Amino acid sequence: MLREIIAITGKPGLYRLLSRSKGALIVEELGTGRRFPALGRDKVVSLGDIAMYTESGDTPLGEILDKVYAHAEGKPLDVKALAANKALKSEFAAIVEDFDRDRVHDSDIKKLFSWYNILISNGFDKFTEEETKQAGEAAE
Repeated sequence: MLREIIAITGKPGLYRLLSRSKGALIVEELGTGRRFPALGRDKVVSLGDIAMYTESGDTPLGEILDKVYAHAEGKPLDVKALAANKALKSEFAAIVEDFDRDRVHDSDIKKLFSWYNILISNGFDKFTEEETKQAGEAAE
């Protein structure tokens, strides 16, 4: 599910990958539905390819988002208030206890919480795929 959602460096928000053309990706902005090409010069990253640093290794973004969703009970987070009160790290520590405090910065947490808000406002409530979890458990 997160593989089709992308972030584009230098552009706010998240985008759904619709199709690929020769020199561009056709994307749709979540929320507004505005479609446009992301050109070859744009740095594009799939949310499915992102992980966050934890003491036990890198944790996929989908797992982190599931924990945020459970912690916030599916409600949006007030990112501006958390940032103003310098409470981003303490709020994140309540969600992911073993995050790497040296390598995860306030800006990373702010971006994560902003992405979470965008995703839930667009109807997302599951961030990891069940098949992936089951395959991972079978391998252990």
